[in-house]
Amino acid sequence: MTHVASARTESTAAGYPLSLVQSAEPLTLVAGVDGVPAEVDNDELLAWVAEVAAMTQPAQIHWCDGSEEEWTAITDGMVDAGTLIRLNPELRPNSFLARSDAADVARVEDRTFICSKTEADAGPTNNWREPTAMKKTLVELFTGSMRGRTMYVVPFSMGPLGGPISQLGVQITDSPYAVINLRIMAKIGLEPLRQIQQDTEWVSALHGVGHPLVDDEGNAVPELTWPSNETKYITHFPESREIWSYGSGYGGNALLSKKCFALRIGSAMGRDEGWLAEHMLVLKLTSPAGRNYHIVAAFPSACGKTNLAMMAPTVPGWTSQTIGDDIAWLRPGSDGRLWAINPEAGFFGVAPGTSPKTNPVALATMEANTVFTNVALTDDGDVWWEGLTPEAPQHLLDWEGNDWTPDSGTLAAHPNSRFTVPIEQCPTMAPEWYAPEGVPIDAIVFGGRRASNVPLVAEAYDWQHGVFLGATVASEQTAAAEGPVGELRRDPFAMLPFCGYNMADYWSHWLEMGRRLGDKAPRIYQVNWFRKGTDGRYLWPGFGENSRVLEWIARRVDGLTDAVDAPTGRVPGDGLNLDGLEVPAEDLAEMFMVDRESWEIECDLTEEYFEQFGDAMPDELLDELKSLRNRLSKI
Repeated sequence: MTHVASARTESTAAGYPLSLVQSAEPLTLVAGVDGVPAEVDNDELLAWVAEVAAMTQPAQIHWCDGSEEEWTAITDGMVDAGTLIRLNPELRPNSFLARSDAADVARVEDRTFICSKTEADAGPTNNWREPTAMKKTLVELFTGSMRGRTMYVVPFSMGPLGGPISQLGVQITDSPYAVINLRIMAKIGLEPLRQIQQDTEWVSALHGVGHPLVDDEGNAVPELTWPSNETKYITHFPESREIWSYGSGYGGNALLSKKCFALRIGSAMGRDEGWLAEHMLVLKLTSPAGRNYHIVAAFPSACGKTNLAMMAPTVPGWTSQTIGDDIAWLRPGSDGRLWAINPEAGFFGVAPGTSPKTNPVALATMEANTVFTNVALTDDGDVWWEGLTPEAPQHLLDWEGNDWTPDSGTLAAHPNSRFTVPIEQCPTMAPEWYAPEGVPIDAIVFGGRRASNVPLVAEAYDWQHGVFLGATVASEQTAAAEGPVGELRRDPFAMLPFCGYNMADYWSHWLEMGRRLGDKAPRIYQVNWFRKGTDGRYLWPGFGENSRVLEWIARRVDGLTDAVDAPTGRVPGDGLNLDGLEVPAEDLAEMFMVDRESWEIECDLTEEYFEQFGDAMPDELLDELKSLRNRLSKI
């Protein structure tokens, strides 16, 4: 029995017994030998790659350089294998369609684990596994799992290379689909590899589809168009900064730079190092006078986050630019303010519902160089999904490759179908995306999909009240999460599936950040574009008209408009710009109506929700709940 041990494995608290890893022959990797780039200058990285190769036993190892030639070679190979369909180059240049297995179409929250030292550190809202036991299970699954396959080593940077908020990582995977998506979503290849020096901190991410092409007896195993495994684990080890993902080829489970690193591991890093990793868009808003405002906003899935990130304002003279649509890393700057970057280089967006009305910028962004997953294929070699056009084409191949017509009675595109596209193609991309230090944040916005109770917009009374607003976010269920669609789901800070440690400790970290920022902290707001009237109508038109709410927020930041105290926060009163917008007065009143009885029920539900956190629950948020009850008693 032989094993190549890395300092990382031997020294980590979440380590596993070295005797668990077996290989037929010793494996040694030296820079410049065995295809390893000369740019490698980190012994720990070399040892880790050798260790994983010894365990998984791939046919070959490929270190990704991020070049166009590499992209072409990998995508050509995937087309030849039937994993990708090349779209019509005249309609959608350099773009592809992937169809996943029907059992591998979304994140799998029930198979996602936080493997912290103690269960208390993971908290009641995360699935927890003891680290050593979890590693033992994973090693057994990964042993021999890449036989017959190429093992890709993908160095990547989250955020601009070398920036003070950026981080480095390396993903090992046997999925070319993961490689091409990672190339879009992060800066990969030799440049980040050069940054990983001997003393550089980096996150290791191991992914495998769990379908070797050679069995234990050396017999060939048939390839699958979408290789995956019924057994799935998406595991995170916060203390050692490791990610192990097995059995799924789907984006969120296989593209480990995204939710796994940028949020779950990132949030734990932020707790330990004094910053924040958040499920937030980053938006640049510019007034007619040329004043720039930078806003971060947290919304659960399917609540219009991408639409807001790429919004076309309807308020004359106001413009908006996109810095990020999904994730923000925030760190106090030397000036004492909160600064943010979008650590991603692309968009991994939900396709259904994206249309010329809802998000024309997204459609323009994906005109070329895009990977689509589980959308429908048109007869002329383009893509389609529900909501793209008012009328469906008369014939399509659906997301599973079956003939489809409007009379089929099924969806042509999967509800969680996706597009992956570089941010640099976004017509509204702000040049600040390239700024290593990020942008200073003026306002933080929380939102969810609520048919009742939550007003169109409210300003928090202070930072502590703002954390309470974030902690009590709730939204309707979506296809990207487990549970009945439409069921109300608590999703604090839109981080419920993504917080890498105890949610109550996460709230305490936010409260501490407010104390650290003091009077330089951004203002905090809550919005709700989805409130309905008693007749079931949406009361607010949404989309570009949401710029009216952001205009009010910007004016509040500058002290140019007043607000009225209400039980749930400060609301606009007469300060909301409705010029040219036909919203009946009764609809506007209903958007801000606070029904005492309904809110008292909501307070009871919030109290019940908080109880699960026990002694870890911050007293400040319990005080905020009491204050809300007190304000309600006076109406």
